[in-house]
Amino acid sequence: MKLPKPLNQYFDHTLLKPDATRAQIEALCREAIQYEFYAVCVNSCYVGFCADLLRGSDVKIAAVVGFPLGAMTTGAKAFETAEACMDGAREIDMVLNVGAFKDGRYDDVRDDILAVVQAAKPYGTIVKVILETCLLTAEEIEEACHLAKESGAHFVKTSTGFGAGGARPEDVALMKKTVGDFMEVKASGGIRDYETAMKMIEAGADRIGASASVAIMSTALSN
Repeated sequence: MKLPKPLNQYFDHTLLKPDATRAQIEALCREAIQYEFYAVCVNSCYVGFCADLLRGSDVKIAAVVGFPLGAMTTGAKAFETAEACMDGAREIDMVLNVGAFKDGRYDDVRDDILAVVQAAKPYGTIVKVILETCLLTAEEIEEACHLAKESGAHFVKTSTGFGAGGARPEDVALMKKTVGDFMEVKASGGIRDYETAMKMIEAGADRIGASASVAIMSTALSN
């Protein structure tokens, strides 16, 4: 498969585990610079630290917001977004309020996403909405994509990596079909090898979130 961009530029090199240390975050940033990954994806408390480490490189910083449950107040998500942007994040990966969505409170879900989009906008920061697809039916995935689009988000994303399941090619394909050219799709959660990453890209993923980015690239470079 001929890719429209270099494989390394698909990756948000990710470290979100709760016991991540500064030394591990530093290693993440070194690897991102070495492999010229598109971004690192970290918890918001590490954004400023990453900004110092990545200064002078082209690697962007994505911060997760309302992570991993999405069940925070809208105001808390907006505040975390603004603070992360001030610290240097140029991408925000926010978690959908799945409970509100399951309740059918779509106006609340739209408002939740919109608040994050508006908090990010003054900084030119893009917003990805994590759907946690393992908790949704196909019809719900489509509806969640529509809500994210209506709220002005830039991406829909499959998973936090903390749920019962991660990215599946069929979900990525459905998301891409639903948003078309209006938004991009990020596949994340359980993408640990080259073959899986390629399946996600073939299904329509514009970005890959993975902690195994280096191993995936090592396989690609050895082929």
